[in-house]
Amino acid sequence: MSEKKKEGFFKRLLDKVEVAGNKLPQPVTLFAMLMGLVLLLSWIFGSLGVSATHPASGEEVKAVNLLSADGVRRIMTSMVDVFAEFPPLGLVLVVMLGIGVAERSGLISVGLRMFVSKVPKSLITFSIVVAGMISSIAADAGYVVLIPLGAAIFHSMGRHPIAGLAAAFAGVSGGFGANFLPTGLDPLIASFTQPAAQIIESGYTVNPLSNYFLMAASVPFVGLAGTWVTERIIIPRLGKYTEDTDEVVNNEISPIERKGLKWTLLTMVVFLGLLVWGIVPENALFRAEDGGLEPFYNSIVPLMFILFFIAGLVYGLITKSIKGDKDVANMTAESMSTMGGYIVLAFVAAQFVAFFNWSNLGLIVAITGADGLQDIGFTGTPLLVAFILVSSLVNLMIGSASAKWAILAPIFVPMLMLMGYSPETTQAAYRIGDSYSNILTPLLPYFPLVITFAQKYVKNIGLGTIISTMLPFAIVFAVVRIVTFIIWIWLDIPLGIEGPIYYGG
Repeated sequence: MSEKKKEGFFKRLLDKVEVAGNKLPQPVTLFAMLMGLVLLLSWIFGSLGVSATHPASGEEVKAVNLLSADGVRRIMTSMVDVFAEFPPLGLVLVVMLGIGVAERSGLISVGLRMFVSKVPKSLITFSIVVAGMISSIAADAGYVVLIPLGAAIFHSMGRHPIAGLAAAFAGVSGGFGANFLPTGLDPLIASFTQPAAQIIESGYTVNPLSNYFLMAASVPFVGLAGTWVTERIIIPRLGKYTEDTDEVVNNEISPIERKGLKWTLLTMVVFLGLLVWGIVPENALFRAEDGGLEPFYNSIVPLMFILFFIAGLVYGLITKSIKGDKDVANMTAESMSTMGGYIVLAFVAAQFVAFFNWSNLGLIVAITGADGLQDIGFTGTPLLVAFILVSSLVNLMIGSASAKWAILAPIFVPMLMLMGYSPETTQAAYRIGDSYSNILTPLLPYFPLVITFAQKYVKNIGLGTIISTMLPFAIVFAVVRIVTFIIWIWLDIPLGIEGPIYYGG
């Protein structure tokens, strides 16, 4: 088959995915319908007594009927708390307060123009994808900052902003786990791997950085893959971006804008210097009593808010785009007004996620699927690859990395230890599976936010368009990361610090 025919087939496939997806109702309506479906399934499976045995605790996990009297009471009494405690909601709104001042003062616009003028065009896409992966050091802040930033950078270059959004989304979410720097995910995942390994060997310990070498080495490969997909598939498919306005983008930077940037940069250096002073010393402000950095990690969102707010304020005062406190108040209010659609969507999405968790349906499906894979009888590398694929499928239904690993680790870590593979190898396989499918599931808590960012540039963009745009990233990332993993095993390179490939018993 010729290359053109292959490209034509793939394009037609993506077009069909887009058309099918866009025939779905609006996201708010879709989540409401899914809520109804979960209620119905919970009634059916709860009435039938469907259950599964949790591999970690040995307890029986039963499907819960949410249409029972207890279920209805739980729904009604928890509705407000479920919405208020929806994980992305507070993070998004707090950071957007600071970003609102930075954006409306003109700082972000001129900063993007400066970035575009300094960074070679050939490296911008790669930089966006890699920055997305590295952003996981700041927990989920990459979703709030980098995804709209990727769209804005492409827009300022006269390129399709949805392509920039997709590249950033692919890096932040599809490249999840790959990072040059250790993150909070490393010790979290290891804390589930270790007790699972101790089922076989009671004294076994798992170093939190036991996958570090593989995860760090994956960054450039995923970055190149994301760049190739963006430039060769996404941009040609999206075509030329046309706006509803006749506004001409001017990339020239005036003297007053340069002055504003210089003072803003100086302010940010001082702020970051104070932050380092609050982290490095033994008894620093952002260190816990035991010397850990948990207070710093838990303060990242407020710190980002303060950084954006101060930077926007300084820039606005220098360039006279801010003349008083009234301007600042209006900027923050305008920023919140643009989030109205997201807040409505977050309310419905939060209820759906809660229903799905309360019903135990996702947990039962995950346990049953893992047991089925175990019964197939794969061995060696094929089993590792199959496990990666199962992890990615479970990822479509359960968003939390720790929740999935709590289910899968007690099954697969001991099983693969008996086959000669170390717990660290099984953990690495899981982390690969828990990455590339993130960008395909509407169950991802930040998926509604991605839609909201996209609608800033394409008002009627649908769920199908987003999923069809991200599908090539998911496929290519899966191939790249799985092949890298297989080669790593074949070469018998340590996965990280105290991260052997094989288990000797």
